[in-house]
Amino acid sequence: MVSTLSDLAHAQGRLTDNDVEWLHRLAGDGQLLADLSSADIVVWIQTDDGSFIAVAHARPSGAATLFYRDIVGERVRPQWRTQVQGAFESAEIVDSSSPDWFEETPTRVRAVPIVNERHGRDHPAAVIGVVTRHTNLGEARTPSRQQITFDECANDIFRMIADGSFPDPAAPTSPRRGAPRASDGLIRIDVDGITTFASPNALSAFNRMGFDDELEGESLAEVTTRLVPPSRQVDESLPVVVTGRAPWRTDIEARGVTVSLRAIPLKDHGTRIGAIVLCRDVSELRHQEQELITKDATIREIHHRVKNNLQTVASLLRIQARRTHSDEARDALTQAMRRVDSIAVVHDTLAQGLTQKVDFDEVFHRVLKLVAEVASAPNTRARTQSTGRFGVLPSEYATPLALALTEVVTNAVEHGLAGQEGMVTIDAHRTEENLRVTVRDTGKGLPEGRIGQGLGTQIIRTLIQGELSGSIEWRGSDGGGTEVVIDIPLRWLTK
Repeated sequence: MVSTLSDLAHAQGRLTDNDVEWLHRLAGDGQLLADLSSADIVVWIQTDDGSFIAVAHARPSGAATLFYRDIVGERVRPQWRTQVQGAFESAEIVDSSSPDWFEETPTRVRAVPIVNERHGRDHPAAVIGVVTRHTNLGEARTPSRQQITFDECANDIFRMIADGSFPDPAAPTSPRRGAPRASDGLIRIDVDGITTFASPNALSAFNRMGFDDELEGESLAEVTTRLVPPSRQVDESLPVVVTGRAPWRTDIEARGVTVSLRAIPLKDHGTRIGAIVLCRDVSELRHQEQELITKDATIREIHHRVKNNLQTVASLLRIQARRTHSDEARDALTQAMRRVDSIAVVHDTLAQGLTQKVDFDEVFHRVLKLVAEVASAPNTRARTQSTGRFGVLPSEYATPLALALTEVVTNAVEHGLAGQEGMVTIDAHRTEENLRVTVRDTGKGLPEGRIGQGLGTQIIRTLIQGELSGSIEWRGSDGGGTEVVIDIPLRWLTK
């Protein structure tokens, strides 16, 4: 099993939860550092015996990796130990004095102390680890202007890591889907917001939005202002992002093109010296997200209408039951009404969220209240109690389970406690492999020790065994009454 950063860090017992969170934030930008520096990036933490162990690794997407096998979980190699130890103890960046050979490949290694600014720069525990950059010198060639700029940006960020100003705790965490990367487009701006470099991909993204000039020498804030139509409402964080003043993300939309922007302010000993703005054309992603939102809204509306229609059917059955003179027919209509109401509860729950998964504890609480109100026969005083948790179930299983439990609890009240006072207890026990539901009543028990063969029993068997691939057993309870045990394998359910 592959160990996670948290597992490895907590196993050493040297770092606080705050430190581990800081490392997670840094590792989250490991790919950015790898792409900017065209090198492998490894994060190390100190072990109990004073050595170091790798807890994160990122490979460059635009250059050959040195480590074809994952080194997370491995101890630092002897040829890097001195540098890593030196950076950790001195809290200073340590560069290799001569090329290092790794599997017959010449490399250059830089070791950067990871400083958690929450401790304070001079606190003994401020250095919580080391990040190393492993550059492949075997593929060295005359660098392009883009490679030079990328490397300068990487060096600025490495200095910020050593100063404790990167990662920035003020940077909001957000889903990775659609997040801009260095290869998608990079713009460097100075402290005044003037563009000093724009990669070809970044320029192409702005060209698609209608900007047909060179970005370099232009104020990025003014360019974006001209691109956005006056009638369109923009994210209030856009001015802060395009001036590089805060480590935030935002989107800009023009001419049907949506570009995601992420700003990374660059600092030198706490003084802002400019910023990197990463950009990515996410038009297709945003279109897909909009389609999903529209579909989700449609599905919710369908569930809402189904719920309303089911409630209408239940109301018609209730009216018909009141006008029926036959006790048998009235009872049949009342049971049908209760079953329809149980299904309506599930659809009502689905209509309230964007997911097709259901918090079944909420559903069952409403179903149980409904059953207790409707099922109690004359002279029957039933109390119900629910223990344990069902958890989240997919909607296709929530409906049959709700309907089956409605039947089981109804039988316990109407037949088990008929004409007397008693308790019906429902216990849900969920493991990784199984969901077990036990329904007990304190009634008179099974007549002649056997279960009936009525419509309710047939419905329960069909739902549990047929639709949920589970099993159900009726048996006498030790304290009197009846116990019904339902087992449903979780391989049929979405956890």
